[in-house]
Amino acid sequence: MPQHKSAEKRMRQTEKRRIRNVTKRTRMKTAIKKVREAADTETGQQELKNTASILDRMAAKGIIHKNKAANLKSKLARAVNRKSVPAQ
Repeated sequence: MPQHKSAEKRMRQTEKRRIRNVTKRTRMKTAIKKVREAADTETGQQELKNTASILDRMAAKGIIHKNKAANLKSKLARAVNRKSVPAQ
């Protein structure tokens, strides 16, 4: 346990931030799943747009790295585009 008042405050702040970040990360993961599970291209495109916005916000707030956000958006876009091309 912390011995100083400032350390106690930092502990409280850290816990609040951790809970906030867990909530945001869960929201992000749910959005990614929605894109991957989208049945048709139109729904997939709309979900991709929403998810890209969420990923950008998470990167801006430092919850994930900006390169990770870019990689995820790229992978999701490829997944959505693969659904639009008929299988050969």
